[in-house]
Amino acid sequence: MRAEQGAKRDAFLAKIGVRPVVMGILNLTPDSFSDGNQFMTTDAALSHARRLAAEGGDIVDVGGESTRPGGLAVSETEELARVEHVLRALGDSEAPFSIDTYKASVAARAIELGAVLVNDVWGLQKDPAMAETVAAAEAAIVIMHNRAHKDAAIDIVADIRRFFAHSLVLADKAGIPRTRIILDPGIAFGKTALQNVEVIARLSELIDFGCPILVGVSRKTFLGSLVEGGIEGTLVGTIAASLAALAGGASIFRVHDVAEHVAALKVFHTIRSKGIVPPIVARGGSD
Repeated sequence: MRAEQGAKRDAFLAKIGVRPVVMGILNLTPDSFSDGNQFMTTDAALSHARRLAAEGGDIVDVGGESTRPGGLAVSETEELARVEHVLRALGDSEAPFSIDTYKASVAARAIELGAVLVNDVWGLQKDPAMAETVAAAEAAIVIMHNRAHKDAAIDIVADIRRFFAHSLVLADKAGIPRTRIILDPGIAFGKTALQNVEVIARLSELIDFGCPILVGVSRKTFLGSLVEGGIEGTLVGTIAASLAALAGGASIFRVHDVAEHVAALKVFHTIRSKGIVPPIVARGGSD
């Protein structure tokens, strides 16, 4: 990783624990559940990335494959074709960006083009080369919990804890410092609607891993099950769930609507700074 790239990585990580951090979503996909096919051209993608940064986004998360339930898997070649031109252009920007992928080869190329963080929806457990790739490039990593199938009978938080424990062993063996690791419980990935709610309600049970927690609830369908008439895809439901996650210990929020979240999280954080509710989780561990 180049020196200036490492500086961007460290500046982003240094914000965690000081205040809520916002990750803006940039999907370069034709089939994402909320914004598929909106930013497929380079001009549209760059314009949206600039908007996310201007609205207060701390990092832009770029993805070239939809990981929504029922989404179609794409090849490494196709995924790179979707993102490479945008990543190359973003490499000259001041704002840091991450790559949303579970493929080590895509992650490696994205880091070459300037990405400072890999957002792996399979938490280093899908591609056996991912941990070594991240370690060698000195990138930061989001380890997200995932399941191939939903199982309403399990204790979902216990399952997340087992998954994280295994992923952290892989990270340790590869030499990824804990200071560069973020954990994501994977809301809406292999979970029932009730389990999604339970995970948010029990986030504090994940704090002892010593890593900051990222939560992504933006526009997700399960929110519609919580209010009569449905609220999935609406801003009010997403912000309410994000604030509940912040209260439970989340530090980073992956969202579509950056400006609104920056404002809402700032208000919550300002009130909490008076010592009324527990603090957000800062980075743990050491290099």
